[in-house]
Amino acid sequence: MDTELRIIISGGGTGGHIFPAVTIANAIRAKRPDANILFVGAEGRMEMQRVPAAGYEIKGLPICGFNRSNLLQNFALPYKMLKSDFMVRRILKQFRPMAAVGVGGYASYPTLKAAARMGIPCLIQEQNSFAGKTNKIRGKVARKICVAYEGMERFFPADRIMMTGNPVRQALLETTVSREDAIRSFGLDPSKKTILFVGGSLGARTVNESILRHLDELKKADCNDLQVIWQTGRYYSAQIAEELKQAGQPENLVVTDFISDMGAAYRAADLVVSRAGASSISEFCLIGKPVILVPSPNVAEDHQTKNAMALVADEVIRMAEGK
Repeated sequence: MDTELRIIISGGGTGGHIFPAVTIANAIRAKRPDANILFVGAEGRMEMQRVPAAGYEIKGLPICGFNRSNLLQNFALPYKMLKSDFMVRRILKQFRPMAAVGVGGYASYPTLKAAARMGIPCLIQEQNSFAGKTNKIRGKVARKICVAYEGMERFFPADRIMMTGNPVRQALLETTVSREDAIRSFGLDPSKKTILFVGGSLGARTVNESILRHLDELKKADCNDLQVIWQTGRYYSAQIAEELKQAGQPENLVVTDFISDMGAAYRAADLVVSRAGASSISEFCLIGKPVILVPSPNVAEDHQTKNAMALVADEVIRMAEGK
């Protein structure tokens, strides 16, 4: 009898999908070290680097989204979708998973579609308070939908919803580094107050532009015992490096496109300024640091604003109940 546990996990595109997916895989491995876990992602997206870095195998599909800014690029979209359908069916037949987990993102759609047609049990992990399009469609065939917010029955069948919360990177909770050592790891002064700006894995244009416009104030702040860790995001890193070269980088500013050890970054910070991605909000609820949320207006259905307001509403209820 074949007792090996084989799980497919699909999705990605942003850290908000990738980090929960890897956390799920790690949790499965913690309970079943013998588990065989395979990821399915989209070619050219960040999961193709981040997942192998976490120690897991990943297969890439040519799937992509509809490009509204350049309509000519959409002519190849039907071909890419058909090719992705063919490729994922072959992957499923070869890997023979016992279950398929979708976390949202382009690759989730063809993977869960094919898995459901092949009779493979499907599970969806929806991070946001406003469900994404892929998850809403595939939720119709999923056996279980794991959510982090109340009221998700407006998107999914109520009898399949499980209130699990969002998967959180264990490294954030398990880090033993002190605040002083965390700050020193960024080359900064432990005696100064530290602000952490996090624009998400791809970066936040408005946040980045705001910092660039106020470099002079930041230089003055160095005299007032204030320093900044600035995660720009991969997309904007080259442009920002050039602008800082011309304007001069303040000594109290550390700039990086990606922070691999977020546990140390959170430990170093006295204040966090961040986008309102669902995974980030879940992490902020655990680290116990003051946070200013700047929701991105450029995401589907403005779901980051809804995430932030759901958190505010929950805090208002807690205050009213005296908790």
